[in-house]
Order: sequence, then structure tokens, then C-alpha cells
Amino acid sequence: MHMADALLSPPVGGVMTAVSAAALGYAVKQIAGDRLDEKKIPMMGVMGALVFAGQMINFTIPATGSSGHIGGGILLAALLGPFPALLTLAAVLLIQCLFFADGGLLAWGCNVFNMGAVSCLFAYPLVFKPLIRNRTDKKRIAAASVAAVVAGLQIGAFCVVLETLLSGITELPFGAFLLLMQPIHLAIGVVEGIVTAGVLCYVHSLRPEIIESAAESAPIPVSVSLRKVLLPLGVLAVITGGLLSLFASAYPDGLEWSMEGVAGTAELEREGPVYEAAGAVVESTAFMPDYGFAGDEEGSPLGTAVAGIAGSAITLLIAGGAGFAIHLARRKRAAP
Repeated sequence: MHMADALLSPPVGGVMTAVSAAALGYAVKQIAGDRLDEKKIPMMGVMGALVFAGQMINFTIPATGSSGHIGGGILLAALLGPFPALLTLAAVLLIQCLFFADGGLLAWGCNVFNMGAVSCLFAYPLVFKPLIRNRTDKKRIAAASVAAVVAGLQIGAFCVVLETLLSGITELPFGAFLLLMQPIHLAIGVVEGIVTAGVLCYVHSLRPEIIESAAESAPIPVSVSLRKVLLPLGVLAVITGGLLSLFASAYPDGLEWSMEGVAGTAELEREGPVYEAAGAVVESTAFMPDYGFAGDEEGSPLGTAVAGIAGSAITLLIAGGAGFAIHLARRKRAAP
């Protein structure tokens, strides 16, 4: 559901960037206060890498000619808490935009809000947490995962339609666009919810304290070691980005499929200095556009594998580094 710059007017893109920046600022303030357990800093890096790799895998939605990929907001929030999760997902989306030309720079604020803030700050506390109700057994985790992911994607998909309406994108009439976006993202949400449930149930079987601490906004007990959770999830990120990404569906994702159904194309064009400036920035920073080697229009498997591993590694460093930097700043401020 990554939006491109052409789907937005500069005013809407600017306002949504400001909204997302405010949400991220609030998240940083909460983390810098008492909302970031030191044990979750490496988890931010590893889970960010896993979500980056997971978003490279589009899965086919049967009988539609469409595909979808995980958003990862509920997965991150259930393991990290909502505020570290939002920061981690924003890092994933920024890396995708700047280094892999996936999602526009003007649209980054919309993508952070639609895919991150909606899931982490609304669907997680209002749907996931009430459904588990301090009883983190696997059945409740599975039900809460599916319900929260579906809710987050439905709201996020509606936000995309509303943002295009406010941007005056006449090629995508509100009613027709909405009638395609909501059902296809319902199907995508069910699949992502099942994937999310599988990962969370696996983590719960190893260290239930991780999910419990996130739900209770409490630190993970000092006696709990995260090594046997972080290692397999890190290996899974490498396998997902370097190998499983080669088998991603070639069908258009839910947003592109909806655009084609309404406008007949998923490639809308917009001209103007703002679009040109945003495009120039991404063109200068994207060293592997479209998750492949520059100039490789056919998209070699090696390029995809390298992009998956490199992107996961960059995300691990930036997301984990952001958490560590905030942690250090908090310690310095608390020092006498």
C-alpha cells in the first residue's frame, strides 16, 4: 500500500508529512521518557529487518489477479509496544523510499500514517490489546492478530482513498476507488493477520514475557534472555530477504490493482517543481531502485537477493541505532 508521489497534491503530502512527524515526535518523547526497555533496542533492529524483508514478498490473492504484502505494524507493536513500533516502521519506510525508490518522498508522510500510525497507535491499543485482555494464550493472540491487522488495513486503505480525493486526483473517483480498495485490503488483511499470528505465537512459545510486557507497557524482566528469540528471527529475516523474496508474486499489489480497475493504469503522472525535487532526491539516493541493480531493467534474482539482505541490514542498523541513541540520551539526562 505504498503510495507514490503522483497520488498526492503537494499540500496534502505536506500536511500528512507534518502529521506523521508530529506522531513520530510524540513517539520519541514517550520512548525517551519511560516507554523503551533496554532489552527492546536490539529487537527494534531485528524486527525492523524482518518487516523490511517481509514487505518484499507479495503473496497472490486468489481469483483477483492481485497481490499483497505485510505491513508489519501490528507485529511490531505486539512485540515492541506501539511507540517503538511506529519509529521502527517509519525507518523501514524511509529506507525503502530513499534507497530502493519504493514509495515517494512526498508520499512518505502518508505512508507512515496509513501503514504505521493507524496500526500502531489505533488498531493495536483499541483492537489487539482489548482482545487479549492480559491473557496471552495462542488462541487469543491469533484472534487479536487477525482482527487488528484487518482493522488497521481497512482504515489505512480508506485513508489512501481520502488522501487522493483531497488531492484532487480525478482519475480515481472516490466511490469507485473505495469499492475496490476496501475488499482487496480485507483479503490482504486476513492473510497478513494469519502471518502475524504465526510469528507472535512462535515468539510466545519461546518468551511469552515479550508480548506480555508490550501489552502492559512494562519492561521485560531482567532474568529473561532474548537470545533464543532474536537469533531465529534474524536468520528468518536473512532467508526472507535473500531467498523467499525471489518467489514474490508478480501480480500488482492491492493499491495498484485498484488503480488499474478504476483508471486503467497504476502509473499516474504529475508535473511540477515539488514532484521534480522529490524525484530528484530519490534518484540521487536510491542505489538499488526497484530492489535490483541499477540499470537492470529485467530484475535479476541476484539483484533482488542482494537488495533484500542489504535493506534488512540497513534497517537493523538504523532502527536499532535510533533506539540506542534515544536510550543513551535518556541516560545522560537522568545522570546527576
